[in-house]
Amino acid sequence: MAQYAASGHTSEARGRLFGTRDVDLLSRPIVQSDTLRGRGARSNESGRFERLRREFVEDGWETEHEENFETREHIERAKSIITRNVSPDIGFDRSINPYRGCEHGCSYCFARPSHAYLGHSPGIDFERDVYIKVNAAELLRNELANPRYKAKPIAIGTNTDPYQPLERKYKLMRGILKVLLDARHPVMITTKSALVVRDLDLLTKLNKHGLVTVALSVTSMDHKLSRFMEPRASTPSRRLEALRLLSEAGIPTRIMASPMIPAVNDHELERILDAGKAQGASMASMIVLRLPGEVRDIFREWLLTTYPDKVKHVMNLVRDLRGGKENDPRFGSRFTGEGPYAVMMQQRFDKACARYGLEHDGTPLRTDLFVHPQKDDAQLSLF
Repeated sequence: MAQYAASGHTSEARGRLFGTRDVDLLSRPIVQSDTLRGRGARSNESGRFERLRREFVEDGWETEHEENFETREHIERAKSIITRNVSPDIGFDRSINPYRGCEHGCSYCFARPSHAYLGHSPGIDFERDVYIKVNAAELLRNELANPRYKAKPIAIGTNTDPYQPLERKYKLMRGILKVLLDARHPVMITTKSALVVRDLDLLTKLNKHGLVTVALSVTSMDHKLSRFMEPRASTPSRRLEALRLLSEAGIPTRIMASPMIPAVNDHELERILDAGKAQGASMASMIVLRLPGEVRDIFREWLLTTYPDKVKHVMNLVRDLRGGKENDPRFGSRFTGEGPYAVMMQQRFDKACARYGLEHDGTPLRTDLFVHPQKDDAQLSLF
């Protein structure tokens, strides 16, 4: 039976243990259930746009069956596939996300709030209700075929992971990469999955034209901590093995120490970069923890159930990073933070990159080879 637990501490004791600003966390219904295994979130609060709010209460009565948290696949025929942005602090202006929602289950994932727009919870629903854009390759071909389209690198994996477990079944990335190869279009891939090496043949062909880079995100070298933080992502050793295989094939690779969480995995920064370099990475990057929207409470719940003795300390450090707040969405500081801790982390990162010979930016991908593909439309091809 699923149980929804509340802490037995008094309010005064809670304030001493967790900090007065974090006491409200303990009143939220945290799911304690065997069916939750492999999920990162510990609650499933209703989305902020819903008219009704659901709350689970343990009233002492046994239920006939507990809620099933197995993945639910939603087939989606999207209307467009290339997303544009005008953010000044990221190195691309367009991206593709073949999936909405992500089974990897990272409690800190900044993409979680987007699930509220679909009528789902950013909590467990984000990991359980995954939308598959089955016409992604078809849409991409048609959008690249537009005579007005100008090629610039497309980033894939910036919101949800394109190589999450369902990709084994749907193979959306293979279709997308085939279109990009036909069009000689540059692409930057970010993932936490060793499944990326399945497409090594296509990635190698893209690389012959200087059209691809692949970044592997490694949050921790500790397998136990990684399993807690990213329950359905590839293990750190498998990600590093994928990095090695990609590098040996000549593909430019990046090791990402992301996110760095104060007092949880920040001590591993140099070890992660060293391991990435040893497996052939030529570039590196680092992002400190971000807690936009509902992610704040989801992450704090994860802390409460995983490291209850660290909740107050970690959240205080997060606030030090964000000018006294728990999140700072401003361009220029949202990825790096501010204050002494942020300066120290940046100094450590810069020194480690210099020590290991890792670059911040690699050789720009080529855009001059782009050719408009033929539209995936039999009628239009007659004209």
